[in-house]
Amino acid sequence: MLKSLKIKNLALVDDAFVSFQKGLNVITGETGAGKSLLMGALRLLLGERADRSMIRSGADSCSISGAFSLGNAGRVNRILEEIGLEPCDGGFLSIRRVIRENSNKAWVNDEPVTLQILRRLGKILVDMHGPHDHQSLLDPAVQLAILDAFGKVDGLHKSYFSAYQKVCQIEKQLDALSSGNEEEREREIEFLAYRIEEVEAANLSTEEDTEVEEEHGLMAHAQEVAQLASGSVMALSEGEGCAFDGLVSAQQYLTQLARLMPEAKVWQEAVERAVAEIQETVREIEHSVSEIDASPERMQWLDDRLTTYRTLKRKYGSTVEEVLAECEAWKKKLEMLRGRDQQLAILEAERDAAKIIMEKAGLILREGRESVAHELSEQITKELADIGFEHGFFEVQIFPESPSASGVDRVEFGFAPNAGEPMRPLRQIASSGEISRVMLAVKTVLSKHDQIPLLVFDEIDANIGGEIGGAVGRKLQHVAQYHQLICITHLPQVAACGTTHLAVGKQVHDGRTFTEIRLLTSDERPIEIARMLGTQSEATLQHARTLLENSPS
Repeated sequence: MLKSLKIKNLALVDDAFVSFQKGLNVITGETGAGKSLLMGALRLLLGERADRSMIRSGADSCSISGAFSLGNAGRVNRILEEIGLEPCDGGFLSIRRVIRENSNKAWVNDEPVTLQILRRLGKILVDMHGPHDHQSLLDPAVQLAILDAFGKVDGLHKSYFSAYQKVCQIEKQLDALSSGNEEEREREIEFLAYRIEEVEAANLSTEEDTEVEEEHGLMAHAQEVAQLASGSVMALSEGEGCAFDGLVSAQQYLTQLARLMPEAKVWQEAVERAVAEIQETVREIEHSVSEIDASPERMQWLDDRLTTYRTLKRKYGSTVEEVLAECEAWKKKLEMLRGRDQQLAILEAERDAAKIIMEKAGLILREGRESVAHELSEQITKELADIGFEHGFFEVQIFPESPSASGVDRVEFGFAPNAGEPMRPLRQIASSGEISRVMLAVKTVLSKHDQIPLLVFDEIDANIGGEIGGAVGRKLQHVAQYHQLICITHLPQVAACGTTHLAVGKQVHDGRTFTEIRLLTSDERPIEIARMLGTQSEATLQHARTLLENSPS
């Protein structure tokens, strides 16, 4: 239940604190006094969009705080845990929202949250109905949702919706595969085949790419390479004063020195190794240079190969790996295009099978709805009889419909308000008073089934009066056995049924208008109800006391 609501600097409200109790909380006051400001504040607290015009003149911000005491906080805690917040301590939940000129901030249990989280919490905490919300009852989608809520067919709808999504997914694939004309498809096939053939004919490899680059660079400097190699060989072993001759002479000296100095043997062996290394180096230089094919034919082949690699990398990727990966992607796409007819046939078969499953699930869902439609009709008819439609009749009608996310059905609420009148669709009823009472009857039936702790009715008694007003008050009181109710009313008969009575009024202080909200005492209630009756005479006060005494509150 909502325990309290604190409002600061919202429109005409300077600073107000309102406590609510279990049962039926009625709110009364003169027209324009600001009764709907309470409902507006509650809507803002639960995530409704705000604008700076709501901020009281002279203030830079407005704030709304609400405290809830939840007997079962399970659904709220799941949302809090989902966003990383601690669960409610002992079922206590606080929500606060501050609206400034250029910012909007919200907190839940003193932790910052988004407005989206407030809206999610609002859907499971409060069911609000204003003067315009009654018209939602005329929406076929809302009527279907009411039937489903009453019948508790969530499991059946989930099975159907899963099958429906599968059909939609396959049809989306079919649309994508069928898009474009045949001529465009053939052109794409031809283009892809050309690219694949071009890459495959080149027989690319990362190893050859590196080798061709290196050899081509070598061939471009073949003459310089030959000269440098020849000079190296001359310096090492063939020229006058070459390293080989010097080492051989040193070897001879060291051989003789080793006879006189034993340690010279080590030096002599080192020089022998150097001689051997020079000989091996000369052989490698001569062999490598002799392997260089500097023929015009080889150079032409290298030029052509290098051009091939560079052209394909410029067209299809910066590296050989990227070019080959792109080619593999073309092959897959080409295979898909060439096999489109076969794929279309496979997908069409899958779609037909999925449709059978969907239609079967849809029929099972319809059976679930049909099994409870008559019971819902009877219960709403019974509730309507209590609020002035003694001879009225309500009927939930189900008609086949093309598959949609909600099923294969269309629901139409039918209503015959008076004896002898034909059943007509509810949307054809012109009286807003009748629609309001139908909404109350629906909410009375659903109140026994849903888990929303707080129901809010803003002038659900619009355009009705007299004894019907008393019946509406008693019906609201009945619903209040299952939920906390807050009801803004202009009818004294309804106000008398409240277990808690709040009065809203306007006061002027120092040239400024203020909205004040007061909890009425037992002595003050007859005075307020007498005002609602139209006069402040002793007879009216007695009438007000009689209404209160006869109220089951």
